[in-house]
Amino acid sequence: MAHALALGRRGLGRVWPNPAVGCVIVRDGRIVGRGWTQPGGRPHAETEALRHAGAAARGATAYVSLEPCAHHGATPPCAEALVAAGVARVVAPLQDSDPRVSGQGFAILRKAGVEVTTGVLAEAAARDHAGFFLRITRGRPFLTLKLALSLDGRIATATGESQWITGPEARRAVQGLRACHDAVLVGAGTARADDPALTVRDFGDVGQPVRVVASRLIDLPLMSQMARTAAEIPVWICHGPDAPPEKRAAWSGLGARLLPCALQAGRLDPGAMLHALGQAGLTRVLCEGGGQLAAALLTGDLVDELQVFTAGIALGAEGQPGLGVLGLSRLADAPRLRLVDISAVGGDLRHVWTRHEKA
Repeated sequence: MAHALALGRRGLGRVWPNPAVGCVIVRDGRIVGRGWTQPGGRPHAETEALRHAGAAARGATAYVSLEPCAHHGATPPCAEALVAAGVARVVAPLQDSDPRVSGQGFAILRKAGVEVTTGVLAEAAARDHAGFFLRITRGRPFLTLKLALSLDGRIATATGESQWITGPEARRAVQGLRACHDAVLVGAGTARADDPALTVRDFGDVGQPVRVVASRLIDLPLMSQMARTAAEIPVWICHGPDAPPEKRAAWSGLGARLLPCALQAGRLDPGAMLHALGQAGLTRVLCEGGGQLAAALLTGDLVDELQVFTAGIALGAEGQPGLGVLGLSRLADAPRLRLVDISAVGGDLRHVWTRHEKA
């Protein structure tokens, strides 16, 4: 099952809105077929593994990192394909939360006489499929917030210089984060100040994430890197209902997709924005700033994972803070997260935090 999960992770960031599933088929103690969900979500992992196994799948055990699908879509159900191939046993960690499947895949298998075992490495599978499950159950993608900070929590000098606070190893780790997310999100201020490309670089031939900008009034430069490449690599803009029509027309003409979002206290409502991204099919979004957007996501309890890269440099009180105004008057109201990992990345530290579940 660990191998099936590892195979499934190859699809993270490339298969949305489908889950990134892995499948390993074993017969007589030997792997006879392997597969994972292919870019765009088709073919499914089971289809790929059965194709590789061929006749050797008969009487074999299939380890699948999520309940096999039970609904007819672009392809027949994977549960029926496993039955037709003569698989004797299916091992899966979790039931699918998609109501079109949700136990029905297991039911098809059991009705056909296939032995079904569940619960194997269920925690690890739940982490891998968190984005897919969140989109199904809450209508929004899994949100990872990334911050690159100085020792004193700054993201730039007082003049706005920020390249580079962290070292090359940390920056490469961020490229890896981009590669395993469906989209990279930044605020309008970051888009204007840094003119980021938000692409995956130095990772070979990999799919590119959707570039998302949160900009209430679409006040973004039309000669930016994203504007120039919008026709080749997707750009989506989350904007308010009061965005000027000429701005909408200009960016639509460049190939950008516009997502209207509700406002909250005069700013884009972060919950509405994530819901719009979920409706558009995204399951995993990486937010790379800026400070005000990061603060809004944290105060809205929308950050599922926080990855902080801290460099051995101090920028002082005049530097720009990593987080915008949180509006706190009591410590009890501050967002609290749970530390799950800390590691050295070159000369920097990476600490990973997840939502602190309230008692």
